Parts: sequence; C-alpha cells; structure tokens
Amino acid sequence: MAKAIDINGITGEVIERELNAAEIETKKFAIEKHKIRLRNETAKNELKQAVLEKLGLTADEAAALFG
Repeated sequence: MAKAIDINGITGEVIERELNAAEIETKKFAIEKHKIRLRNETAKNELKQAVLEKLGLTADEAAALFG
C-alpha cells in the first residue's frame, strides 16, 4: 500500500503512515488525469507530424515559415 510521509516543520518529527481512502482516490484521479494528458499530447503531436508530412515540410521548415 502507498505511504504518506508527514513532516512537522517546527519539530522535524517525521511520521510515515498509510494513505487514507480519500488520499488514495485523489492519487488515482491524478494518475488518470496525467495519462489522459499524455494521450492528448501524443495525439496532438501525431496530428502535427501528419500535417507536415502531407505538406512535405520538416519541423524546422514549418517553424521557419510559421514562426
């Protein structure tokens, strides 16, 4: 199971504990959100590459043309 580490900034006390249900759900949600973001970015990059290939341009040529 995943652990949380709590550090008291004043005393320096370190407490290692199990994540509670809400923290686990938050972590799962963040992981799924990250996966979706990566899939979207990959699809966007693939689309850009397809357009460049269709136009017969390299990425450097497109950057020079379109800024």
